[in-house]
Amino acid sequence: MEIETLRLFVAAAERLNISAAGRSLGLAPAMASARLAKLEHELGAELLHRTTRKVSLSQEGAAFLPYAREILAQSEAARAALGLNAERPTGTLRFAAPSSFAQLHIMSLLPAFHVEYPDITLDLRLSDTRMDLIEGSFDLALRSAPLQDSSLRGRKLGDDTRVLCAAPEYLGRRGTPKTPEDLDGHDMLSWGNAAPRELLAGTRRFTLDPARMTCRTILDDGTAQRIATLAGGGVSINSLWSVAHEIRAGRLVHLLPDWRLADASVLWLIYPRSNVLTPKVRVFMDFLLARLTPAPWLP
Repeated sequence: MEIETLRLFVAAAERLNISAAGRSLGLAPAMASARLAKLEHELGAELLHRTTRKVSLSQEGAAFLPYAREILAQSEAARAALGLNAERPTGTLRFAAPSSFAQLHIMSLLPAFHVEYPDITLDLRLSDTRMDLIEGSFDLALRSAPLQDSSLRGRKLGDDTRVLCAAPEYLGRRGTPKTPEDLDGHDMLSWGNAAPRELLAGTRRFTLDPARMTCRTILDDGTAQRIATLAGGGVSINSLWSVAHEIRAGRLVHLLPDWRLADASVLWLIYPRSNVLTPKVRVFMDFLLARLTPAPWLP
């Protein structure tokens, strides 16, 4: 299998357009179709379903796609090891990140990245629901969690500190909790996993049990939770990177600041252990680390 033909297949699978994929690689539509047909003949499988109206990825093509990307990644790394293409990383980088974090801290950085690396295309998949890094064929992902999966590697971006907060308008109606016990009966904006959480203050411990609070709203999106809290919907647990600017501006109040949530969550930039660290992934990681460490949202 030729590397350039694999590159063509990956481009066609991402665009679902053989002609556009061919043009991106300097090939006429007829030549692009012929090369893909030859690849399918070599593999003995139809990778792309073609009709007069559209192109779609076959089941075999979907299974083959991660391996094609891996071969291309290995090829890029091998060339980089020889000093080839070292100055101009190229290709499409598939990056998964929480939508809330990306909106606040990554999207505004992208124009500067594209100026510095004009030959890299960023394929961003943003969702506060965690995506599978391996099955999704992602090159890189931002994840907030302890890094426990042995199939992944990563670099720490920063601690993901969680805080309790509420809007001044809500506290004016319901009162400001001075102790953890004062949270009983308060309205709470909750994530789907409303499990008890432990609060710590030195040697003191307190179990924050959402069942002892009134929870009428459950959310799975950090931006929506911040907006609902700002609107006076109740007490919520938020990542500090999400609400720090609102706390500084006085639009939210950090509750029980002497207490902290017992949470070991960390912001990681992670990539599959089986993947070599290609030039495009390395420069994007370095770019984000240079601008987001130390964390710009901290006091």
